[in-house]
Amino acid sequence: MKATAVSSAAISNALRYQQMRMQADLVNATKESQSGKVADVGLALGGRTTQAVTFQRDLDRLNGIVDSNALVAARLTSTQDSLGQLSDVAQSFLSALTSAVSGDSSASITQTAGATSLQQMTGILNTSVNGEYLFAGTNTDVKPIDDFSASGSPAKAAFDTAFTSYFGFTQSDPAAANITAAQMDDFITTTVEPQFLGAGWQANWSNATDDQITSRIALSETAQTSVSANEQGIRKLAMAAAMVSTLFTGNISQQAQTTVVSRAQKLVGEAIGGIVQVQSEAGLAQKRVSDASDRMKTQVDLFEKHIIDLEGVDPAEAATRVADLTQHIETSFALTARLQQLSLLNYLT
Repeated sequence: MKATAVSSAAISNALRYQQMRMQADLVNATKESQSGKVADVGLALGGRTTQAVTFQRDLDRLNGIVDSNALVAARLTSTQDSLGQLSDVAQSFLSALTSAVSGDSSASITQTAGATSLQQMTGILNTSVNGEYLFAGTNTDVKPIDDFSASGSPAKAAFDTAFTSYFGFTQSDPAAANITAAQMDDFITTTVEPQFLGAGWQANWSNATDDQITSRIALSETAQTSVSANEQGIRKLAMAAAMVSTLFTGNISQQAQTTVVSRAQKLVGEAIGGIVQVQSEAGLAQKRVSDASDRMKTQVDLFEKHIIDLEGVDPAEAATRVADLTQHIETSFALTARLQQLSLLNYLT
């Protein structure tokens, strides 16, 4: 019988190779123990890998839309809060106008109410969340409303120019005391209205777009999820506040002032109704976003269950494998150390 030579170097190399393989297995077992899924999907599932990849892709898409819906919901909540504030401003202004009609307040108090309402309205409409303006339509990076009272305001300049062009003198001219109620009513209808309810609004006041933000709230569903400063209710409130704050600073007659207040009162009443309508529409959008997110979360749970059924491992078994591999590696290291201490000199002595 032929003898087979076995050297300590050959045994040591064999143990070293076995250590490398066990260390790789330990890495995979550790991953599986921590994640609860197989370390190598392709190796574990074989032909069913495509199914697992498809499930994961659909899961990622659903989670992406759910996360996006959370941002949309936050924007809609802020929009609703701002619309509520705008409604409060309109209600307060309406109360001031009602007092003016009944003769319970002076012209200066009424003018202050108009100027304050206009300033508050401008601040609310220029509200931004996460760097995006809520009422700018699709121009979310542009401030939607210019300040009417600011120096060089194009809206104020257009209003004053329109007054002078119509009457032939400024509001502060003594001749303004002779303006009749009929003249003021015609001025408001033919000259002021186009500046707010017509093309003059976007030419001099608004930088917002009529188009609103359309968000994908589900895989096959979209919704309009913003409000534009170009809504009719907002325009009417601005028109009423601008008329009162501007015309009551001049020398216009009492009859003309009464006409301004009467027209402003009607406008604010219509503005409140318009704002309520916009709030309702925003509320419906909020409900659609919430319902869509709930449906997708249910789908996410189902996809996660399918993925776990395909890729899942028993955590207890994975932990046992980690412990066994660790013990084997430690034993292998110990044997390797003892083999490295063997030498012919030690044997001969």
